[in-house]
Amino acid sequence: MYGQSNTTLLPGKLAVVVGAGASGLAACRLLTSMGLSVRLLEKTKRPELLALAAEHGWEVLFGEHYPEQFKDAAVIVPSPGLPLNKLKNWLPAGAENLVMGEMELAYRQVDEPIIAITGTSGKTTTASLCAAMLTAGGKKVFLGGNIGTPLSEYVLAVKHGAPKANVLVLEISSFQLQTCSTFHPHIGMLLNLSENHLDYHADMQEYGDAKFKLFSRQNKVDYAIFPASMATDPRVYQVAAQKIFFEAGPDFPDTTLLGAHNQANLAAAWQAALIFGVSLNQAQQAAREFKAPPHRLEIIGSKQGILFINDSKSTTVESLKVALAAMDKPVLLLAGGVFKGGDLRTLSPLIRQKVRAIGLFGASRETFEQAWLGLVPIVWRETLCEAVHALLKEAKTGDVMLLSPATASFDLYANYKARGDDFRKIWEGLP
Repeated sequence: MYGQSNTTLLPGKLAVVVGAGASGLAACRLLTSMGLSVRLLEKTKRPELLALAAEHGWEVLFGEHYPEQFKDAAVIVPSPGLPLNKLKNWLPAGAENLVMGEMELAYRQVDEPIIAITGTSGKTTTASLCAAMLTAGGKKVFLGGNIGTPLSEYVLAVKHGAPKANVLVLEISSFQLQTCSTFHPHIGMLLNLSENHLDYHADMQEYGDAKFKLFSRQNKVDYAIFPASMATDPRVYQVAAQKIFFEAGPDFPDTTLLGAHNQANLAAAWQAALIFGVSLNQAQQAAREFKAPPHRLEIIGSKQGILFINDSKSTTVESLKVALAAMDKPVLLLAGGVFKGGDLRTLSPLIRQKVRAIGLFGASRETFEQAWLGLVPIVWRETLCEAVHALLKEAKTGDVMLLSPATASFDLYANYKARGDDFRKIWEGLP
């Protein structure tokens, strides 16, 4: 079992942190503040880390990982993007119970009530909506976790004198949940569950088990929020918390968010905010003022009579399905990249109904063509820019150019944000 609750975090003990991303560096700083000795392992040599390590007194080791690096560790904090089966190969015998994710590490230092939100899609939008509604209701809110700011950063800020929040709203991924053992949110929310990260998890069973771990420490004074479609799921019956079910409804007609799925996200956020005393009027005010996070059905603007929408965060078949369902104009679809699994053929009815033409780019060309060839015109180009210009030849006034790739971005870009930013630059360069 990873992240055993009896892991000791005593001053002077050795903590090994794997990966120098945002959460890894935040964990290093928190562990140092707790008096532990820190060894940071980073595969890619980054000279700037040497100065940071010298400032904080960390040991930094670059290159491939091996068991001796973990010797004498009291706790091992892996990057949330590191598959645990891969980590296991590097650990000495018996060291699995020393593994604790950054979220679990930071959680043990807080006592504020937590709303924790997970799901295959919609986590960032719903967490942001929930925070906005709570703020409109007069609450002081910390919004973080997988959404961008690690929980450790909040803990450190409070240690240095910053005021505590009334509520912590945390987006949490399946990766993070796998390395949690005592994490106990007052409100846990599962938005949806569909095929994703099967390049990381062994199968859907492991992926679903990780998601439901969110509710494993809850009791009858807590709340568990699920979509109405999961009301008969046997795993839901095993959750001890009070259960609340949500679905899209008429409560939030005044919003710039696109699609029925965002009406469901609004309903879910409202159910959580309501528990903290936020009124419907306050929630509706937050919804009116809310803007979609970047790269999530983000309206960039119009050029040549065509509306450009950036949904670069779409990395799964399910997220593309949601994006297409939200469109009410003919779509010029941009897709392609590192395919993570799922059945693209299930989208065939939506492709026929919504899409005028498809521009594929980058990797996974054969995967998409095998699923969709013959449904609508398809072109493939090496780059996103070339695919955009190819689709413009098929465009008509009133069309939507939708970047919703249904893939990871790592064939051409560092991340989905860089992919979406490139799409915006391409749009900006059009006459």
